[in-house]
Amino acid sequence: MAMAAAKRQLLGWCLLAAVAVASAQQGRFTTVTFPKFEKRTYQITCTDDKKHGPAGCYVGCPKKCPNKCLAACNYCLTICMCDLFPGTSCGDPRFTGGDGNTFYFHGKKDRDFCIVSDTDLHINAHFIGNHNPDVKRDFTWVQALGITFGDHRLYVGAQKVVEWDEEEDHIQIVLDGEPVEVEAAKNTRWVSKTLPGLSVTRTNTANTVFLELDGVFSISANAVPITDEDSRVHSYGKTSKDSLVHLDLGFKFHALTKGVDGVLGQTYRPDYVSKVNMTAKMPIMGGTPKYLSTSLFSTDCVVSRFNLNDAAEAFAS
Repeated sequence: MAMAAAKRQLLGWCLLAAVAVASAQQGRFTTVTFPKFEKRTYQITCTDDKKHGPAGCYVGCPKKCPNKCLAACNYCLTICMCDLFPGTSCGDPRFTGGDGNTFYFHGKKDRDFCIVSDTDLHINAHFIGNHNPDVKRDFTWVQALGITFGDHRLYVGAQKVVEWDEEEDHIQIVLDGEPVEVEAAKNTRWVSKTLPGLSVTRTNTANTVFLELDGVFSISANAVPITDEDSRVHSYGKTSKDSLVHLDLGFKFHALTKGVDGVLGQTYRPDYVSKVNMTAKMPIMGGTPKYLSTSLFSTDCVVSRFNLNDAAEAFAS
């Protein structure tokens, strides 16, 4: 059953990819980031080239897609990036693994879990959440990443706010205890003076950044809130005290070993076989205890593969 589901999902990707390629070839393909979510009425107008004028349709991200999608204007449809690209994590944590399968990992609010653990790279995620007694479970989101490589520690987090302001930047980045300040302008790039190859680029004026460590990883991070409409539709039980700002993430890894582990990391192993029931309406990865870490920068989860001595040598500055 799982194999059949995987084949169906693969076929879906092929069809979506074909649509994307066809759109790109005709100049009608774009990445759309929707900054507003209230009632999900924020849309763009799809247009043809200047000769033909407007295409006459409007597109918006699918409701299940937090805020970023691919728009194929000649087909008047959009594709959720979280369902298409390996290494993405969105919303009530929904991951697309290296094997291409999309699954949920709820974890537990106010706790830290290792999502990638390799010999010289370890990434933990801090989960925030909200309990809705009507549905008898916690809803969770990734609020921050603790990235350990060598003896370096990189923090990427979404700041807590009562009321969301899309013009205000809510992303905080800290390298080895020192704040990373990136000018609030699109495409502004910060490059570390002490750690060659590490850079941070703003892909928008606020709330969206791209972090890169040459030859190791590329990470996109987008700070987004839970809105009243989100809460109403999904029964999140959000209150007026917290906008539950969290991170939608995209990962690309360049040098993982065959023994990599973690919630997401294990899906990149060449011998990985998913135990998640992909035929379920909400495929959930269990095993929460073995991914639990004692703190955001701890490398002590049961499945940890991190070796400080090897990592320090690999990332010696």
